[in-house]
Parts: sequence; C-alpha cells; structure tokens
Amino acid sequence: MFQDLSQVVESGMPTYPGDGDVSVSRTATNEADGYASSELRMGTHAGTHVDAPRHMVDDGGTIDDLPVGRFAFDALLVDAHPLGPREAIPASALPAPGDAVAAEVDLLVIRTGWAPHWGTDRYRDHPYLSVEAAERCRELECGVALDAFSPDPTPPADGDAPDDEPDGTPAHDVLLGAGLPIVENLTELGSLPDRFRLYAFPLRIYDGDGSPVRAVAEWRE
Repeated sequence: MFQDLSQVVESGMPTYPGDGDVSVSRTATNEADGYASSELRMGTHAGTHVDAPRHMVDDGGTIDDLPVGRFAFDALLVDAHPLGPREAIPASALPAPGDAVAAEVDLLVIRTGWAPHWGTDRYRDHPYLSVEAAERCRELECGVALDAFSPDPTPPADGDAPDDEPDGTPAHDVLLGAGLPIVENLTELGSLPDRFRLYAFPLRIYDGDGSPVRAVAEWRE
C-alpha cells in the first residue's frame, strides 16, 4: 500500500514567512509548439521538503553530500492531535528512551492535525516541538517529520508571538546539529498505520541546504 503525503506544488501555494513565492508557468504548449513544457520557480524549503544539516549548521552536511539511502526511513507515527494553536508538544507525547519500537525506527512522523489548515493564516499557528521533545528525539536518534511548517514556532500572521514561546529555532538546532533529518509540510497522515516506510528523496542540489521531496508512505495491509 502506498500513500502520497506531499502537498501539491502550484503557483501561489503557501510558503514560510519571508520565503519567495512558488510559480509554475507554461513555457510551451501542445497546440502552439507541439509539446508542453513548464518553468518551476520555488525555494529549497517550499512545500513538502527535507532540511539538510547545512540549513542551520555552517559546516553541516548538504543534500548532495548525504547518501540517498538516508532519505528512506523506518517510520513510527506519533498521533499527537488534538492540539491547540501554538501548543508545545511535550517530550511525554513521544516514545520513551528504551522503548522497543522506537529502537527499530529512525523517523518519528508527528501528526499535529494541522494539515487541513494549509492555505490559511491559521496554518502558521501550528503546534511545535518543545525543546525537551527535540532533545528526546536526539536521545532516540530519530529524525522528525510533521504536518506543519516547522518543528519550531512560525511567526503568526497578525500580532506578536506569545511570550512563552522559545526564541530562535531550538528544535532545528537540536535535530540538525545532531545530523537528524527534518521533513516538513506533510499531509494525509490520518490513514497511516503505526509503522511504515517513508520515502522522501530530495533533488540532488549542489551544496543544498534542503530540497522539495515527493513524500510517500509504504506499508503492507
């Protein structure tokens, strides 16, 4: 069984605040040119994508440095929803150190329930990993994938962020600093089993800090 977990790439799709817009434009048509071709313009962290350590670490590994097998994961679904807007996900929501199942996987796919808000300002108000939760992932030696812009808080569309939110990007720093992958903006997590394979192969971008991916789950029924 396969399940596509990727957001559709299209002009005007949501991007992280401050990132450039995505554009898909037709450069040739079957009617006029005898073939169809398009130009795609998007950032390395647009849509469903993977972060390489270089995203946050000056001398961290780049997309083209990392073996392609690093992007085929033994994944465990962590269903953390329902969660409130901008709610911190505690370490207690994740497997405990020494958990037998967690020892068999290398990626925690965290369902926050925020994917249905894609395309709205509310998507920015997604839950995020507490520092303790990020440190738990590091202890488990597991990367993180989630149905949100980021494992850290995203700037809100209106007003200032709550005072109790962490400054900077502590979850990114903990995970990428340990060489653990981060996959962002997943969707369609509701029908997944607890255990599955997740394939999130990036483009082979020279010196890449990240890349869009086609994220696909596979499992046996």
